[in-house]
Amino acid sequence: MIWVAFLSLLSTSSLVQGMTDVERLELRYEAEDMFYHAYNAYMSNAWPADELMPLSCRGRFRGREPNRGDIDDAMGNFSLTLIDSLDMLVVLGDLEEFEASVKKVINTVSFDSDIVVSVFETNIRIVGGLLSGHVLAELVQAKQKGMSWYRGELLNMAIDCGTRLLPAFNSTTGLPYPRVNLRTGLQGVNSIQLTCTACAGSMILEFAALSRLSGEKIFEEKASKAMDVLWSARHRQSNLVGNVLNVNTGDWVRRDSGVGAGIDSYYEYVAKAYVLLGEDKYLERWNSHYSAVMKYLGSGPLMMDVHMHRPTTNSKHFVDALGAFWPGLQVLMGDLKPAIEQHEVLYQIMKRHNFLPEAVTADFQVHWGQHLLRPEFVESTYFLYKATQDPYYLEVGKKVLKSLQKHARVTCGYAAVKDVRTLQHEDRMDSFVITETFKYLYLLFAKEEDMFLDISQFVFTTEAHLLPLTLARLSNSTAVPVSDDFFYDEDEDVEYEMACPSTRYMFPGHDTLYAGAASLRKPLESLVEDSCPTKRILKRKLTAPEFQSTSEEHLKLVRDMGITIITLPDGRVQLLHTFANAKTPEDGEEGLMFMQEMIDLSRQQSTNTESPPKLVSFKIDGQRHQLQAGPAQFGKDLKNGLTATGKVVMANHVRGCGGSLQNGESMWGKIVIVERGDCMFVEKARVLQSLGAIGGIVMDNTDGTAAASSPLFAMSGDGVDDIKIPMVFLFMKESMKLIEILQEVNELEVTLEEKPEGSDSDFVP
Repeated sequence: MIWVAFLSLLSTSSLVQGMTDVERLELRYEAEDMFYHAYNAYMSNAWPADELMPLSCRGRFRGREPNRGDIDDAMGNFSLTLIDSLDMLVVLGDLEEFEASVKKVINTVSFDSDIVVSVFETNIRIVGGLLSGHVLAELVQAKQKGMSWYRGELLNMAIDCGTRLLPAFNSTTGLPYPRVNLRTGLQGVNSIQLTCTACAGSMILEFAALSRLSGEKIFEEKASKAMDVLWSARHRQSNLVGNVLNVNTGDWVRRDSGVGAGIDSYYEYVAKAYVLLGEDKYLERWNSHYSAVMKYLGSGPLMMDVHMHRPTTNSKHFVDALGAFWPGLQVLMGDLKPAIEQHEVLYQIMKRHNFLPEAVTADFQVHWGQHLLRPEFVESTYFLYKATQDPYYLEVGKKVLKSLQKHARVTCGYAAVKDVRTLQHEDRMDSFVITETFKYLYLLFAKEEDMFLDISQFVFTTEAHLLPLTLARLSNSTAVPVSDDFFYDEDEDVEYEMACPSTRYMFPGHDTLYAGAASLRKPLESLVEDSCPTKRILKRKLTAPEFQSTSEEHLKLVRDMGITIITLPDGRVQLLHTFANAKTPEDGEEGLMFMQEMIDLSRQQSTNTESPPKLVSFKIDGQRHQLQAGPAQFGKDLKNGLTATGKVVMANHVRGCGGSLQNGESMWGKIVIVERGDCMFVEKARVLQSLGAIGGIVMDNTDGTAAASSPLFAMSGDGVDDIKIPMVFLFMKESMKLIEILQEVNELEVTLEEKPEGSDSDFVP
């Protein structure tokens, strides 16, 4: 394969100049120490939790901490960070710790849990981590360096986990649903039908590897079908894909097209599927997609999103940090010049802020200041160094490393940065920090001859897990038999001139690749530094904290901004912004600001809410009963002994939204029961409060949920502090128990209160 030959050729390039061997070795040791600082902090303070909370110095278990929304769907109480870290231990040559960690995973991890997880995240982190661990365990065993007892246990665990993800593919089109319950499949989550392109299109590497290592064809067949559907769904004129689509209809819901969040790893897996599996269809698709991306997105210094159906029109005025992987992918697929230029612009932004912000505007200003210690920029830096042997990229890596050490290192690992402008920390260390960011940093400074593994024999997944290139041989359709006496005469001069990358071809007038690379970077070195923030002041018509979803005037204003409001079946509200749908460009810009405010508001509510679970308590025949309930991020907070006691009444209509109630007069002085759905939680509270209720109980409408098995759920508000009554949330199991009791007991009196620590978590007779 061309790509493999390319990497093999790179390893023989000229020696590094500009950074001494001693300094490079010191940086390698420092990168290694960074990994162990984070890994040991996790193992000592968090394991077997999925993640380490570096500021709290404790583990983050699903269901024990306040729900962070979709972020938590990467976790399944399956020791995520440990599984994600396995192959890094082998990269470091720490075979003793690798063996011990493999035993921990085998002996302690189970996937038989009633937990809803992200199909995408579970695949790339858990299935990928187990497969990479399995391959490396067999390699260690073959080299007689340990693992003599190993008999494929990690592969069996990968099969178990992959099998639990298979129900996600039971859609009309074959695209996977975005969420699945590890125990019950699609039960209770099949109403979530919208998925991102990357989510549906980043299964093929892990699932193909799973099929070829296990002999079970179904995994590769399902993932391959999903890739075929996405290819068919592309816009036939532009050859671009959109961002979000419906798994059952195949229709696009968001048509903005870019190389960042929502699409990124789809393009990556189209390219790497060809490299790993050797199937020509993926190379043909990559060539079509890549030509389109570079034609429509590659004209400016940043890869700005466009409309897939109107590709000459930008759909956003900012780019996100996930797109920083793109230069690395360009290197892998042989297009070095634009990779050098794009990476340089990103580096200039990074130097301005110490880190690459989560999103920046077209004029290089901070759009979203968060930095999660992401690996994508380091990944591209590593591949550019491999391609050019330019010591400049070692200096770039050094800058990243020192920023992490200075601004992110804490006593217990490394903490995400809440805002690059303030450098305030966030109590979060995602597993990718250990398995990707530190891996690419270490590989950048390590010399291949000093490593236990020959990295050139592996493909990196999007989670930087290692899958062997030999997997292509396990497929009859891609096997190419070569006789033992196959050889050809080699002319070294000709081979050098034809080598990829060819210095003479790419950079005429320059003797070395890194001299040519420097000539591309020179015009860009002051591009970001010379830019100034816009001086134009936008007069706001509506801010997110002011927004009331019951106000027709507010709804019209957000529509003018290009924002569509979708009420989901479970009562949650989804906001989608399309710049082209805005009434004017100014309205579109205000819409972007409004969406960012909504995101910040949601995060602030989630971060600020440390409220523990609540209880719905009552007595029957002198016996006290209690049901665990979730808190609300609005209204009266039931803490420090505050309670609300009253007789209960069921709302009619049960959803309790404005204009639907027929028994409002019966709610005065009562605690009212309503059902989730049709309107926001806070709107239900406003309706009940206006009718004189002293509290509210919201029942879940999703089958199978229960306090004992579901993560703690906190009802979100809208930023307006006008609710004075307490509200609590009951999962389905507890809701059904309450309904049963109401059918037997007339005029039931209940108390809404805080749940004491250590008390039982569900119905107690």
